[in-house]
Amino acid sequence: MLYMLKAMSGDRLSVSFNASREFRVHIYEQPGDALPKREFEKLKADCEQVVRACLKGETLDYGLFEPESEAWSRSVITLVRRRDDGRPVAFNAMPMLDVRRGSASDCVLHLGLVMVDPDERSGGLSWILYGLTCFALFLRGRMRPVWVSSVTQVPAVVGMVAETFSSVFPAQQGTRQSFTHRHLAHQIMQHHRAAFGVGEDAGFDLDRQVITDAYTGGSDNLKKSFEVATKHRKDSYNDYCREELDYARGDDVLQIGAIDLAAGQRFLSRSVPRSALPQLMVQAVIVVTGAALAPLAQWLDASTPFGRLRASK
Repeated sequence: MLYMLKAMSGDRLSVSFNASREFRVHIYEQPGDALPKREFEKLKADCEQVVRACLKGETLDYGLFEPESEAWSRSVITLVRRRDDGRPVAFNAMPMLDVRRGSASDCVLHLGLVMVDPDERSGGLSWILYGLTCFALFLRGRMRPVWVSSVTQVPAVVGMVAETFSSVFPAQQGTRQSFTHRHLAHQIMQHHRAAFGVGEDAGFDLDRQVITDAYTGGSDNLKKSFEVATKHRKDSYNDYCREELDYARGDDVLQIGAIDLAAGQRFLSRSVPRSALPQLMVQAVIVVTGAALAPLAQWLDASTPFGRLRASK
């Protein structure tokens, strides 16, 4: 029992389970460091296959897909494969952005690049690609709030972020910009533009958290017009994007929010299909066990060195 709990207490999240009859989900935290070379190269190839399917044979040249990119060692990758033939159909790359909050180091989980094979966009994968990884990291962190960020010009994504997470600014009704929003937004734009393909020449309106002329840092292939961008079912988010963003120039909105207990409850009750709940709860128990009980098991194992923290004989 001690050995099993110690094995589950690794610093990096690694989860794999069947989300439905059609799809299997894999979550890899910092795969550039954690995976053996052969598995890592397979993961890279699978993600590139999804990109080519989305961009009609073209590829991207920022973030994960820069030559010799270190982003694979700073990101959490969620990959979805078909169960029948193992074909990769979607992935989300979430960079972990280092920030400071007061005198302490912290991390913002950036929702990052989401790519879904056009043939699978009606497959109900949004709960996996946007909420699942955040929920898993929230559990692994013993349910301490996790700050998240998102950069997009797509109204459907703006609305999804506002309705999934807590304390989201902008575009979430009733939430005003706080000092924490401004502080995190400033640091993200100061130090982490490359994580979401925004060049140094792009402008930034801190009061509105809107990036102006954003598509100059390698993400050119993702620029859309308002007419083409996927709309949200609620017109309020569509109206917000139409009024606040200049699509001809190429603006993005930087949303900042958090996953906390309330957001986790909303995710489970609103987003997760009932058919996936049993598998998801099994994985949740494993993650929580590894995060909460494994340190105790290690303390009880006399073979684990703890220096001064170990009681003297």
